[in-house]
Amino acid sequence: MLTLFIKKTDCSILLFNFVPGKKIVLMKTQKSETTKQLIIEKTSTVFNVKGYAGTSINDVMSATGLSKGCIYGNFVNKDEIALSVFDYNFAKVTQHMKERILATKDSLERLLVYPHTYKNYFRYPYLQAGCPILNTATEADDTHPALQKRVQKALAFWKTSIENQIKRGIDRNEIKADTDPTEIAVVMISMIEGAFMQAKVNKHMTELNIAMSFLERMISNLKA
Repeated sequence: MLTLFIKKTDCSILLFNFVPGKKIVLMKTQKSETTKQLIIEKTSTVFNVKGYAGTSINDVMSATGLSKGCIYGNFVNKDEIALSVFDYNFAKVTQHMKERILATKDSLERLLVYPHTYKNYFRYPYLQAGCPILNTATEADDTHPALQKRVQKALAFWKTSIENQIKRGIDRNEIKADTDPTEIAVVMISMIEGAFMQAKVNKHMTELNIAMSFLERMISNLKA
């Protein structure tokens, strides 16, 4: 089997397998995956700021510098881009939290990572446009079922992560034994998202700082 290089486009390098007497078969190239990732990364902030409905294909083209044909050569439609972008944005936040949580063994310090991070969200580029869960949830609740399912899954993951940290703290005698992990997780998420929403609407951090300071005190009071 011979590999024949055909041409290079603005999207990918086109390679074909050629066997005499048989069809020429297009090979998948690593360049295609690279282009796909570029589209996701370059539009991650755009979708988070403008939302799904507010982001047009022209916005995607402008952010990536790619042609419409190139974009649709890598994604079936805007829906597919939006889903991939949400996964990317949520993964960035999750990875940041994971690294900071694993940097300490103390259960209360691990829980305090959440208010500390969101109180200082302006330091992190992927949070400056707002929490991807909040931004997506407010838009996708009725208009985009697939995106809504992604948000539901992300919220469930977040809630379970907090619950597990609390259970760990109880087992290590660092958190009061009568603490309800689900109750604390739900309250923490509600406070964070509600405070973030107020910060976005009011264009200042007063309410966010108040809520996160209260959350810090609430977490500290869980100490065994």
